[in-house]
Amino acid sequence: MNVPTYSAQDTPVPEGTVVIERASTAQDLGPKLNRTAADVVRFLLTNGEMVTATQSLSDEMILLFAEEIGAEIKLVNPGEEQEVELRKLLEFDDEDDEDIIATWPLRPPVITVMGHVDHGKTLLLDRIRSTNVVEGEAGGITQHIGAYQIDRDGRMITFLDTPGHEAFTAMRARGADATDIVVLVVAADDGVMPQTLEALDHARAAEVPIVVAINKIDREASDPQRVMSQLAERGLIPEAWGGDTIMVPVSALTGEGIPELMDNLLVVAEIEDLRATPEGRAAGLVLEAHLDIGRGPVATVLVERGTVSVGDPLVAGAAWGRVRALLNDKGESVRTAGPSAPVQVLGLSDVASAGDSFIIAPNEKLAAKVASTREHWHRLASLGRDAAAATGGAKLEDIFKQIQAGETATLNLIVKADVNGSLEAVTDSLKKLERPDVKLAFVLRGVGGITENDVQLAAASNATILGFNVRPDRKARELADQEKVEIRTYEIIYKLLEDIENAMLGLLEPETEEIVTGDAQVRDIFRIPRIGAIAGCMVTNGVITRGSRVRFLREGTVIWNGSIQSLRRFKDDVREVATGFECGIGLSDFQDLKEGDVIETYEIREIPRT
Repeated sequence: MNVPTYSAQDTPVPEGTVVIERASTAQDLGPKLNRTAADVVRFLLTNGEMVTATQSLSDEMILLFAEEIGAEIKLVNPGEEQEVELRKLLEFDDEDDEDIIATWPLRPPVITVMGHVDHGKTLLLDRIRSTNVVEGEAGGITQHIGAYQIDRDGRMITFLDTPGHEAFTAMRARGADATDIVVLVVAADDGVMPQTLEALDHARAAEVPIVVAINKIDREASDPQRVMSQLAERGLIPEAWGGDTIMVPVSALTGEGIPELMDNLLVVAEIEDLRATPEGRAAGLVLEAHLDIGRGPVATVLVERGTVSVGDPLVAGAAWGRVRALLNDKGESVRTAGPSAPVQVLGLSDVASAGDSFIIAPNEKLAAKVASTREHWHRLASLGRDAAAATGGAKLEDIFKQIQAGETATLNLIVKADVNGSLEAVTDSLKKLERPDVKLAFVLRGVGGITENDVQLAAASNATILGFNVRPDRKARELADQEKVEIRTYEIIYKLLEDIENAMLGLLEPETEEIVTGDAQVRDIFRIPRIGAIAGCMVTNGVITRGSRVRFLREGTVIWNGSIQSLRRFKDDVREVATGFECGIGLSDFQDLKEGDVIETYEIREIPRT
């Protein structure tokens, strides 16, 4: 086939910077640069890109064409300019009026706890709140933002707990954006570590006061003076040395120093003169969002001004809805939430994105209009990404072969996670693994269990499915086997990143294989004195065996791992129960049973390398 050559026309390009939306078609792009759609298609054809006039173009294609004709362009996300107009419909009249703000009442400070992984941030909060949030976290790492409110001598303080693993940088940065004061936790026996510095950078970028909690002073190897010296080298001079940074030695384990830390936080908050009006429409930030079985989309929000009430029309990004219920940090139902209050909001149309700002709209009609307009532009923006992701692809084990063959390998991925914050953190971390010879393309990123639709999409786009804290259901597993789609599930992010990196280096060694041996659906729950909850189940697939490894699934999300302690048919103890039979299952140390939950048994088998 003779490919027509392209030569730049004499027609001048527009003066100045031309704003071009991502995922534009040749029909959109050409006229904006004084060219025709045919000019764009012809040029791309000469450069080995076969596109139609109505096909969404990648950023590289648009930039290449602009460079060829000498046009200066600025790429923006679809709807970015429309978003400015939408915000005007919702904004407040007094947002920048300092005189009005000075008359508002004081509000509780929002404190963000940051620091290196395993330096005791969650335990410190645990001590402050006198509750336990540590148990059950995979690898001992906080993997979602939590928001809590406590009362100190009649004054409320809001705490945000950000994850310590460096993979959650985006979540931690978002936490800093929402905060008034940062508590930087540094272990007295460990000193300043890489993530301590990273947290310090975020706090400085947010331009908020920093209070240092030197934790673990109860340990023999603790050396608070060394920590103070290390921080002083990085510009945080302790008050005791004539600087302006408050540093409090504490022990999250024994509670020593906690009252002093709290008092210092209230003093800093007083100096900061934090104010917000509880009157009028509310606005704030979405900290976290997920899909909950039975309750639908749930968003954890931090109110920054105004008061959210049940029944208000709320808009958060492309999600909207009348507030059906508000739950405080203790899980109690409340009617209203004022400034600095963290609450869970029920009643939204969709799962909001963590980091979105939310606002109460003047009326329901405007809320629906703003959300649907945003949703339309988000969909257009994803078209461009899908177009880029749909070409080529490789399975995890095959990717190193492509690299060795001198090809640029593209690993197409479908990433599913339990909540939005995890999803964002996993995808951001994966992007950092890209190299010139290995590209990662995200065909789909979503919240919730792995479904048949995900497997069909993976088969069509030659993608690998990665699940973080979620599992495929039985139908999805069967389809994946049939379509030869690879599904990899993880509960600790280190392992996920390690596997992808090893695949790129040709070091991936799948020495073991996980085989699902049976599924049972919980039909009823029996409470037996001195034994606890027993799940009355119907075995729906395979064989359930006593002593098997087991994971507990609720709407596709892993909520517990352990083993089967007891297995009974009627009154008899049995070793195994096959498909189609009912049985009673006692789990080793799990009591939060609900009808409809799925108990999945599995075993790990070694497989020979080929």
